[in-house]
Formats: sequence, structure tokens, C-alpha cells
Amino acid sequence: MENLNLTSQQAKELVDKYISDPVTRFHLRETEVFMRNLAKKFNEDEEAWGIIGLLHDIDWSITKDNPSEHCIKSQEILKNAGASDFLIETISSHGYGLKEIPYFLEKQRSNNLQHCLAASETLTGLIVAAALVQPDKKLQSVSLESLNKKFKNKAFAAKCNRDIILECEKAGIPLEEFLQIGLFSLQAINEELGL
Repeated sequence: MENLNLTSQQAKELVDKYISDPVTRFHLRETEVFMRNLAKKFNEDEEAWGIIGLLHDIDWSITKDNPSEHCIKSQEILKNAGASDFLIETISSHGYGLKEIPYFLEKQRSNNLQHCLAASETLTGLIVAAALVQPDKKLQSVSLESLNKKFKNKAFAAKCNRDIILECEKAGIPLEEFLQIGLFSLQAINEELGL
């Protein structure tokens, strides 16, 4: 794993500086925990993968009303914070190929880390949506079987791009195992999330 040039503490300080919206903060935290668990699976650096997950939407407060700038403004924020080119490129990669970001339309994710980041940050939305339709609105009430059904039902949480979630398979993780890791990750921090 290449150097990120940012510590976990510095990453948290960047989130505090740039992200005030609690929903986005929860999404960053969910992705951080998910990425840490994926790093365990691959025997990779959990701290580094967690930092990548935590910072992946660092520009969202600035770009949410102008999606074509998403993942581009983050490059500037991260560069100014001293982040390595590797970290900047990895975070940018979750915007590759999206029609909403013409700048990255021709680029493609090319390694396990990039596929895992894009797939995990997308899956967190589906998992949270699955929790919110439970009678008690709790993550603990979501079963793997139920999540699998909701994944297959394209009308459910329709904005969660299933093709991006399926990139887990490009990283060598079968879909069901990926859903399980994601669900476990979010259930582990359910109290923190209030879900």
C-alpha cells in the first residue's frame, strides 16, 4: 500500500472542517468501517483503507448542488491537506465512469481498492434504506436474506447503482459475501448511527 501522507486524526479533522451535514458524516463513517472490514479480508492496511473510506466524499458539502464537480473539488482539498497523489487518485476513482461527472467519464477503476471503495460507498445507501423500511427502523432488523432481496428489487432504493455494487466481484468478492460484510459493518456501529 502506498503512503497516504495523512493520518487518521488528520482525516477526521478534514471531515470536521468540510462536512457539517450529519447524514453525510454518517455516510463517511459507514464507508470507513466497511472499508476497514474489507481491508481485513484482503489482509491490507485497515487504517489506510479506513481513511480512504472516511474521506471519499470530502467535497460533498461543496459539490452536492453541482454533481459535475464531485470528486474534482476533493482533489484540491486533499492536495492542500498534503495528501499523496495515490490517495487523491483512489478517492477520485469512485467518480470514474459516472455520466454526472463528465471529467471522469472515460476513466475506469483498475484495482481492488478502487472497486471496493465504489461498491462499498454505494452499498451503504442500500443498507440504510433497508433499515429505514423495517418496522423499528433498525439495522439489527435487516437480515442478509432481506438485503439480498432488496438488492435484486431494482425499484427499491433505485438510486443505488447495482452495477457499481457488483464491482465487488471484480475485486474477487461474491455479491452475497459483500452484502454480508457491509451489513455486519453497519450493524457494528448501529448505536453511533442511531439506526
